[in-house]
Amino acid sequence: MTLAACGSDTKPPAASSSSVSDVFTPPSIEQTATEASTCPTAAPANGVAPEWTLSGATGSVAVAGSTDKAAPLVKVDGPFSVTETQVHTLKAGDGPVVADTATVSVCYMGVNGRDGSVFDSSYEQGQPVEFPLDGVVPGFQKAIAGQKVGSTVAVAMTSADGYPEGQPSAGIQKGDTLIFAIKILDASS
Repeated sequence: MTLAACGSDTKPPAASSSSVSDVFTPPSIEQTATEASTCPTAAPANGVAPEWTLSGATGSVAVAGSTDKAAPLVKVDGPFSVTETQVHTLKAGDGPVVADTATVSVCYMGVNGRDGSVFDSSYEQGQPVEFPLDGVVPGFQKAIAGQKVGSTVAVAMTSADGYPEGQPSAGIQKGDTLIFAIKILDASS
């Protein structure tokens, strides 16, 4: 599994061995797994309370971040859309601040606001993904840059900050709002 939904139109360096889609796709989870870190694969507990709720231009979303033992929960009352990208810190970390151009290791879940479907998730594989922030879509970079390592964040991004023309291989249509729940495990400049 790769982070297909977060790539930008920037091509990876020639030395990179991953190239699954026609846009930048970070290396596969297997290539970048951090031995000391994992992403929990268990479903969230029944009745978990959302840490962030957001009413959009249409619909709404409720997000509960991951725990040490469970993946995040993103519930969409859709179709959900926003007119401006919104970032919310679910739990502040205590590590260093993540720079705009840092390479980060994260656990993440991406959900389509149109239908509430999960289109990409490192939690499903149980392993974090590592990638440079300057090689992903703007909304993903906005969600992570400026946060502290150890933080759990959620972002609801406009189509313009995600995939303005869609990303058919991930089931993303032109105009879709995307929601991510992200745990920042590490960052290096």
